[in-house]
Amino acid sequence: MKRSHGKMMGKTRNLGRHKKRLTINDIMKTFETGEKVVVKIQSNYHKGMPHPRYHGNTGMIKGAQGKSYIVEIKDGKKKKEIIVSPAHLKRIE
Repeated sequence: MKRSHGKMMGKTRNLGRHKKRLTINDIMKTFETGEKVVVKIQSNYHKGMPHPRYHGNTGMIKGAQGKSYIVEIKDGKKKKEIIVSPAHLKRIE
């Protein structure tokens, strides 16, 4: 059986590389329940990072869990709840 390389997938040096540095404001963003957000992975912040398959998905904040948020997204026909750090979420205006 082939060895798994985990969710970060091996040999992906340039995948998701960002030039922008995260500020404390990016990490400490606050969201209200019912707010619409986009999951946008910041590869330079590993805490609370969702699986790469959810990158670019839109969802709704269902609640908070510690410093992170529970986001309900649609994956095909199913509704899923993922736990994501606020650094990886972007508000939709």
